[in-house]
Amino acid sequence: MAGRFAPRPARTDVRGGQVAVPVGTPRRAPVPARVRTWAPEGPLDLGLVLGPLRRGPGDPTFRALPDGSVWRASLTPAGPGTLRVTGRPDGIRGEAWGPGADWLLDKLPEMLGAADDPSAFVPRHRLLALTRHRRPGLRLTRTGLVLESLIPSILEQKVTTGEAYRAWRLLVRKYGEPAPGPAPERMSVMPAPRTWALIPSWEWHRAGVDDKRASTVLRAVRVAARLEEAVGMPPAEAQARLELVPGIGPWTSAETVQRSHGAVDAVTVGDLHLPGIVGWALAGDRYADDAVMLSLLEPYAGQRHRAARLILLSGRVPGRRAPRMPYGDIGRL
Repeated sequence: MAGRFAPRPARTDVRGGQVAVPVGTPRRAPVPARVRTWAPEGPLDLGLVLGPLRRGPGDPTFRALPDGSVWRASLTPAGPGTLRVTGRPDGIRGEAWGPGADWLLDKLPEMLGAADDPSAFVPRHRLLALTRHRRPGLRLTRTGLVLESLIPSILEQKVTTGEAYRAWRLLVRKYGEPAPGPAPERMSVMPAPRTWALIPSWEWHRAGVDDKRASTVLRAVRVAARLEEAVGMPPAEAQARLELVPGIGPWTSAETVQRSHGAVDAVTVGDLHLPGIVGWALAGDRYADDAVMLSLLEPYAGQRHRAARLILLSGRVPGRRAPRMPYGDIGRL
């Protein structure tokens, strides 16, 4: 609950000194800059919708709490903001703090999949039909923010997810700013483009980021405004603009627009594991490559990313042949 994470006030004793407030003392959170309740049409699962925005369990910009609330810290066009999202009987309640509060709440429906139309998907395989039936709350998020999905996707190029998550966590905590409002402890807003550009080379190395990925991030933040403009483009055109930056290829651009645009047809090609997972689920082919994967997904043209999400949610994956990394661990450019 919001009040749990408000700064804990100190109590003054009779001599004017301060004494600690015992853990569990009720606290009142600052009044949110804005509150909005939005009622979605049909079921909506916050975890399924917002889960792709979390970059690992220690992501400083994302927190899911046992009370069912989801917290996000974002750098919006209006400035930094913190958003708390909770499900209620009357709909989804959003509370926001900071200069970006209004922007975040204006975008709340799209972030929760309002622009997505799950009914447009026609399953042509029993596995997909069954998974869709079991996961009726799946919607594709659209954040409207390019860089916050692009930079962590660059960090995930050709490394394990653990390495990428560690780099994101260390860099955001060190160079970002504290999330506004009563956010959970150690939540941070990601650095602004200029701050990314000023990170010393040794700090990239300390975070485990090689020169190639660091250079790609630096090239991207130098044209940050142009890349953020891509959010107003169709996903395919947005991908083309992102790929003008050296070091950004189809894998990275697809991973970005899936989140920033809610791109329902953007397929992650060049992934180490996804073709085998799709091939195994739809055709029993654990050795499928990108070409085979795209062929198997062709009946879902226009909805291929949703089909891939459903396959991943189904849990039907080929048995291990050797120690391997989870989906998304390794990507080409």
